[in-house]
Order: sequence, then structure tokens, then C-alpha cells
Amino acid sequence: MDMALCLGQVFSKDKTFRPRKRFEPGTQRFELYKRAQASLKSGLDLRKVVQLPEGENINDWIAVNVVDFFNRINLIYGTVGEFCTERSCPVMSGGPRYEYRWQDGNQYKKPTKLPALQYMHLLMDWIETLINNEDIFPTRVGVPFPKNFQQVCKKIVSRLFRVFVHVYIHHFDSICNMGAEAHVNTCYKHYYYFISEFGLIEQSELEPLRPMTERICN
Repeated sequence: MDMALCLGQVFSKDKTFRPRKRFEPGTQRFELYKRAQASLKSGLDLRKVVQLPEGENINDWIAVNVVDFFNRINLIYGTVGEFCTERSCPVMSGGPRYEYRWQDGNQYKKPTKLPALQYMHLLMDWIETLINNEDIFPTRVGVPFPKNFQQVCKKIVSRLFRVFVHVYIHHFDSICNMGAEAHVNTCYKHYYYFISEFGLIEQSELEPLRPMTERICN
């Protein structure tokens, strides 16, 4: 069964954190997205699903998947968000050992300690701005990707990983109570295999979830 459909069945659409970013029908990006979704529905090994399709441009493939992960992770957090309040989560963290501070170079020029909910809002706004920027994620035929495109994507997936860290460590009981554990685990495995396939994140950044990752991904 399609993982996006499974998530949609488990999670209420009215709790989605942000509107889904969609691909325009008729574009190459849309065709790649359909191919990726078909692979997921087919039940193929996720390690194979993430591999670059023969003859396709690597940046197009990375763009399609980064946007898709943004949509999926946005949906997951949008559901547990009601349990993630300034009182329950006064700091964006992953247990007592890992704390994430927000910096965007604009409103927050220095790393700033924030409640998890506020951090998530800023993070999703930041990603949404990037993926809607035609200079970074071009959608017009013949328009090249910028030279720093993969570096931008590395930053995006690195910060999306922090959402998994917070959800798994602080809100996993809520996920289980909704019966969504298997679906969230599948989303995480898909994400993990993809970033590993293309070297989009430093291994040291994955440390907060390493025991779980070794258990469900290896």
C-alpha cells in the first residue's frame, strides 16, 4: 500500500502542519514523482526504491525526494503537534543529550534556544521558502539547478532529521497510541536509505537515533 496513503489514513488531514507542496502535472519532476510513488506501492526493497533511476538527472531525483520528505514529515509532526506545547517541550531537543538551537541568518542571527513548537514552525517556514524558490528548486524546463543545490538539500534533510529525533524521543507514545508506529518507521527507513544513498548527511548527526536506526534499518 502507498505509504503516503497509509499516513493519510492514520493522520487527520486537518492537522497537517503545512499545505502539501505538489508537482505540476506534465513536468519531468511530476513524472519522476509518479515513478517514485509507483515504486513505493510495489513493495520493492526501500534500499532499491531510493536509487537513481537509469538515465535520470541526480538533482531532479534529489529535488523530488526532498520535497516528498518535507510533505511526509510535515504530516507526521502536524499530528503530534497538539502534544508538543511550550509547556511539554520548552526546548527543541532529543532527550537530555541533544539540544537544537535555531539560526537562519535573518531573524535569528545567532543559535537561539526555542520551544520545540516554535522551532518547528520556523523550520517548516524556512524549508517551504527554499523549495518554492525557483532559483533553488527550478521547475521550468531548461533552467539549471544552482551549483550549491545539493548543499542546500543537505541542510534541509539535516534539519528534517531533527524532527524525527524529537518525535521519536518525546512523542513516540502518542504515535503508538494512534497506531501509526509502523507507518512512521517506514517513513524514517525510506528517509534514512535515501540520505545514505546520496551522502546527504554526516553520520555524526545521526547519532541521536543510532540504536533505533541499527535496529530497524539494518
